[in-house]
Amino acid sequence: MRRSLFSVLCLVSSVLALPAAFGAEAPVHRTTVNVVVAHKASASIELVLPASLQALREASIYARTTGYLREWLVDIGDSVKAGQTLALIDTPEVDQQLAAAQASLLQAEANATLAAATARRWGSLAEQKAVSPQEVEEKNAAASASAAVAKAAGAEVARLTQLKGFATIVAPFDGVISSRGADIGTLITTDTNRPLLFRITQQGTLRVYASIPQTYMRDVQAGLAVDVLVKEFPEVNFQGTITRVAGALDPASRTLQVEVQIPNANGALLPGMFAQLRFKLTPVQPPLLVPSNAPIIRADGNLVAVVDGENRIHLKKVRFGRDYGSQIEIVSGLEDGALVVSNPSDALVEGQVVEPLKPDVKK
Repeated sequence: MRRSLFSVLCLVSSVLALPAAFGAEAPVHRTTVNVVVAHKASASIELVLPASLQALREASIYARTTGYLREWLVDIGDSVKAGQTLALIDTPEVDQQLAAAQASLLQAEANATLAAATARRWGSLAEQKAVSPQEVEEKNAAASASAAVAKAAGAEVARLTQLKGFATIVAPFDGVISSRGADIGTLITTDTNRPLLFRITQQGTLRVYASIPQTYMRDVQAGLAVDVLVKEFPEVNFQGTITRVAGALDPASRTLQVEVQIPNANGALLPGMFAQLRFKLTPVQPPLLVPSNAPIIRADGNLVAVVDGENRIHLKKVRFGRDYGSQIEIVSGLEDGALVVSNPSDALVEGQVVEPLKPDVKK
């Protein structure tokens, strides 16, 4: 029985040894690796930046004359037109100064008239050799001085008249009253402690300033459409347009300032609201992207493992660009369409034969 079992084992060993006896190669185990195709980014890149909406035109209105606030004709939230009267100021001191200046003007004009008449009479006497030339010159000079005094008095009357006109506060442009800072009877001054009367904003078109990172500076230009997202209107996508692009970067933040204007005819958006600007940029040179787990970081540089047509590994030194989270940009060292090993093992070596497995391969 034992002899029979021994014979069977010998026969099995002989059968297993036949491939080697006839020169056949034993099967080689290949490491399976996951590969992805290095590709350039899509035609557009979304850049989302925070922003604060501002009125296209905004003005803080202060008084240009002194007195007391007699009446305000508009209040917060009222729509006003350019030139519309907003408030009236009583100016008793300016009124008295204007009355005194007008009286001084009348006196100066009378003196100037008298001096001119005297100069003409002395001119006639000079033709008859009745007076000396010096006296004639004195009379002419006196007439000129009186005329100058009258002109100065007229200028003072004009100044005070204009100052009196500032007692009527008018709107500089069409807009909405967003703030009122004085009540009836408030003392109105023109010094640094002067009270704010009104703040008016023009809300038909809003604007916002955004700081574009230097990386995207080549992709923005005037006329580019921008999506304005406001959380209070989750289902509405407001549209804006880049109207101005600064010609220089901010040296502190290395950003490029752009102005975006947003039509707001229905008044849904208000100045001061927080919003997000979504820029859809078309890169001049789309970046080459690989998965963020593809790079191999070593002391001699940054590498990626690439599989060639013969399924051999080649370690290529590359230079990284921007990190997009799940993907990273390759600036140089890699070609578009290359098969890159994702999540490579440290055991991979140059020239190693592997079994590539693409993500779309069905098991």
